[in-house]
Amino acid sequence: MRQREFTRHERKTIRRLITEMCANYDREYGCLPLNGICECHMFTVDSPDRGFCKYFRNTVLPLNPSLEAVFAGIYATKSCKICNAEFAPVGRQAYCSEKCRHAGNRKTTTERVRKHRQKTQ
Repeated sequence: MRQREFTRHERKTIRRLITEMCANYDREYGCLPLNGICECHMFTVDSPDRGFCKYFRNTVLPLNPSLEAVFAGIYATKSCKICNAEFAPVGRQAYCSEKCRHAGNRKTTTERVRKHRQKTQ
């Protein structure tokens, strides 16, 4: 499968899981297995294909099944309605870029106005 970066929501969820549920994390000292030298490296992981903490993977991650699916590589992809490019949607996103979104909105507006004109004639 294609590599992708975490979405903003996924990064926020990972951070919340670490700070609230991870037994190895202390707000004052950071990651305890790393001797409090630095913050947990899970804060800086930007892709599900990168290295990750085994404790986080085995005990904390199962608390959030949707995030667990992302780590397993089972994430939904959509094809853009305009250019047919594959992309990982954020929320209800239907287009891959601003350019395609603008073109799609223009197309639906044209169709809507055409139907309205036919009704009024």
